[in-house]
Amino acid sequence: MKHIVIGDLHGKDCWKQININDFDKVVFIGDYVDHWNMPDHIIIQNLLEIIELKKQFPEVVELLLGNHDVQYLHYPDFLCSGFRPQMQRKLTFVFESNRNLFNIAYQRGLHLFSHAGVTNKWYEEFSALPVLQQITGENYTLADLFNKIEQTGKRALLHRAGSIRGGYGSGGITWADKRELLNDALDGYHQVVGHTVIPEMEEHEFSGKSVAFIDVLDYQTRFYEIDC
Repeated sequence: MKHIVIGDLHGKDCWKQININDFDKVVFIGDYVDHWNMPDHIIIQNLLEIIELKKQFPEVVELLLGNHDVQYLHYPDFLCSGFRPQMQRKLTFVFESNRNLFNIAYQRGLHLFSHAGVTNKWYEEFSALPVLQQITGENYTLADLFNKIEQTGKRALLHRAGSIRGGYGSGGITWADKRELLNDALDGYHQVVGHTVIPEMEEHEFSGKSVAFIDVLDYQTRFYEIDC
């Protein structure tokens, strides 16, 4: 399947340059809000248009959540830098009203797409969550498990900021830092992530795994394409 992956937008509407009919999947990697200087109404309107795109093409468009989105969806939990108090009620309403359209992760085979990525150390903690015993009876993918935990009240580990980002321990799937992934990317998977701003896209291959970092939209309008 031909995929195009859109990095952290933070209100930018450059995604409109994409011809959706050219791709089997259009994946938004999260962080739709909280641009440092963009007007509030532009950010909200762009988010609403992305949601409408998902409704129009539900089988093609995948909307993933980033840490900047989660802080509004689950307000007042998981607050991070860039939070706009004046937008909180509106954004919380928008995200809550369209909750079923958003996920934490998307997976195609061994290719795993998420906002910030998964490390072995963090996944070891995730695998020990008692709540998993209630939902692992089915043939779920990793992405399925992450998405199901996000829907429960046991989601704190997903959205934990690691010690590199001012928190503690290993960063969660919406918070892992590039340095964590370079040192300890999840074995056996090929990941595509945003979250860490970089000037050029980077692809790093390791033994039996890889990570593509695609958060470049602050520097250039470029999207990541992959067949998988």
